[in-house]
Amino acid sequence: MQTIGLLGGMSWVSTQLYYREINKTIASRLGGAHSAKCLLYSFDFHEIEALQSSGEWSTAGNVLGDAAKALASIGANFIVIGANTMHLVADDVERISGLPVLHIGDATADALVAAGIKRAALLGTRYTMEKPFIRERIERHGIHVLIPDDADRETLHKIIYAELIKDVVRQESREDVLDIIERLNANGAQGIILGCTELELLVTPQYTDVPLFRTAEVHARAAALRAI
Repeated sequence: MQTIGLLGGMSWVSTQLYYREINKTIASRLGGAHSAKCLLYSFDFHEIEALQSSGEWSTAGNVLGDAAKALASIGANFIVIGANTMHLVADDVERISGLPVLHIGDATADALVAAGIKRAALLGTRYTMEKPFIRERIERHGIHVLIPDDADRETLHKIIYAELIKDVVRQESREDVLDIIERLNANGAQGIILGCTELELLVTPQYTDVPLFRTAEVHARAAALRAI
């Protein structure tokens, strides 16, 4: 089994999802008392969020890259960035660490293709929705990606940073996100990409008939299968 190098703490709330899903998948596939070989570097997200909001992406890439390099030095075989937004610096992480990054966009695209989805809507932080690093990665697989309008993007961004990264789940916010999903579905989205790893804390299949693709879950499973 290979050793997973997990860059977490972005936020700590979704990192729990990664750790649980990785180990559940390993146990399911291998049986017995098996669990993942996993090295976790957990950031103080306050510091990462400050770099995001000030647009210091090059510095952020160096910070994540140095952490991944440290994981490489103690045995990690590949890197998993436990956040959609920070895949903006995935190339920097690979360059500095010398290890491959298992990209969340590829894992998500594989799930969409397997489900026969041709048009999907991407929800997430403003960075994830407005910058091309996730959208273009998915579109390489022949899937057309829609994003919400500006007002809905602002709503999503506020919910994520004011509530979800702090493990705050509000029914009012759930209803706001479900309204956004319904509008996107009416505009042709066959499925919804929950492109912020915290969004799956708020919206699950019990709340909507529109297929949901939960990126933390999909990404974690892909990491476990690669490790095996």
